[in-house]
Amino acid sequence: MYRMIYGDLTFGSKQSGRPPSTNLSLLSTIAMGASSAAFPSNSTPKPAQIWWSNAFFFTYVHLAALVGVYFYPPAAISRANLVLAFISWQISVFGITIGYHRLYSHRAFRASVGVRVALAAMGSSGFQGSIKVRCLRHRLHHRFTDDPVHDPYAATRGLLFSHMGWIFFKPTYEKMELVDREDLDNDPVVRFQHKHYVPIALSTGFIIPSLFGCLWGEPLPAFVWGGLVARILIWHCTFLVNSLAHWDGLQPYSDEDTSRGTLILAILTGGEGSHNFQHTFPHDFRSGPSILSWDPSKWIIKLLHSFGLVSGLRRARERDMNEAKSYMAHKDKFGVPPPEYVNSELDDDDEDFSSGSGFSSVDDSGTQSEEGEGDSSGYRSAGSVTSTSSTLRTRSSSSKSSQSGGKWQVWTRKDVEEYVGKKPGRCVVLIGKWVVDVTSYLGEHPAGAAILRKYSYKSGSAISKEDQSPDATWAFEGGLNNHSRAAVKNMKELRVARYHRKEGNEE
Repeated sequence: MYRMIYGDLTFGSKQSGRPPSTNLSLLSTIAMGASSAAFPSNSTPKPAQIWWSNAFFFTYVHLAALVGVYFYPPAAISRANLVLAFISWQISVFGITIGYHRLYSHRAFRASVGVRVALAAMGSSGFQGSIKVRCLRHRLHHRFTDDPVHDPYAATRGLLFSHMGWIFFKPTYEKMELVDREDLDNDPVVRFQHKHYVPIALSTGFIIPSLFGCLWGEPLPAFVWGGLVARILIWHCTFLVNSLAHWDGLQPYSDEDTSRGTLILAILTGGEGSHNFQHTFPHDFRSGPSILSWDPSKWIIKLLHSFGLVSGLRRARERDMNEAKSYMAHKDKFGVPPPEYVNSELDDDDEDFSSGSGFSSVDDSGTQSEEGEGDSSGYRSAGSVTSTSSTLRTRSSSSKSSQSGGKWQVWTRKDVEEYVGKKPGRCVVLIGKWVVDVTSYLGEHPAGAAILRKYSYKSGSAISKEDQSPDATWAFEGGLNNHSRAAVKNMKELRVARYHRKEGNEE
């Protein structure tokens, strides 16, 4: 039971020497609409051992609930127990949706200590692991969505597996070490909840509902309905986001993964129905931009914001959302992407951009303040926030500043160092054959400024013998994150110059 409610964070550790009890493919027999063909042929999950403690606890709660409902059916108990079940379920729902998901997994807003404590307690009652465990696993899901090896609950492995099959097997998250956890480690609320998660979860999930039942003389029915039944409801409503939301529904923003949107999920999960939007713009505190969307979590966040209890609400830019919708509308109508996504017309500057590398310059007049640069959490980069919404609109006009006669200038390491040295705090990364100034994007990057700073070019820094420079190519092209079309398009607009690489020592 401890392992089930606490969760697991195994970083690429080796499996036990014992043969696996069963193969995960047994839970992948219900084929998904998505195909795993987008991944390399060697992206085949290794056989995994059954996680017996998880399996026992999960099964026990379901059986106990069935027995409890048999002996205490709705018609034979006080209506207060049914109300308690609903309230207990909804407390868990908003603890997971607002706290675990939007606040901690994606840093869509900032919250006061009091709000964080309340959300930590509410989320604990959902029995989905501590904030740290659950959020790191979710960030991994966003970085490698649908990857049958690295996505913890990949939809490409089957409907049953993505719904709940994954919790029956011991995971080895080989790329978990790539997911930044600094913001979680630095939060005292997260640290306390992680350390004391088991007693907190048992108290909020089972003990407190039973104590409420004592008020009307029915502690056992209260335990059954406010404890067991409510836990099953929050489990499967959350699991539906991993399964149904990647199985059926609309894709108005992106078809780069299996995420979809459905109204029924929004009703069951406190507003998480527009899953396609959430995967395309994970940093947005809303589940969608429409005021008509059923998103009570958004309404609660805005209410807390009006009282000054939360701040820094992050939103996807209107331009990014409109472009994403236009892309999908064109593809739905004509069956092919818009021309600008098929063949770039930026002179010859995309000839070396076949793997997704290429960007444009920024104004040399200064650098953006890094106040509110964002967090260092990890998730799939797609959109950007409105903190500098006018920045990208001016980049196209300035993109020719580092071109000569319509051709990109070619810079050596010395040129890059001179450029970086002009402005303190300037953040420049090297991707493929391009020099990319991401300074103005620091506050907009969905995963936060820290991850860009990690790969930034530093004057006089140690260099590798192969590349002769710090290099973010591997990270951008899937090693660290599966970036989307929107991410590539935004990054193209940040190019400064081509970069000249050569073997041996650079002059």
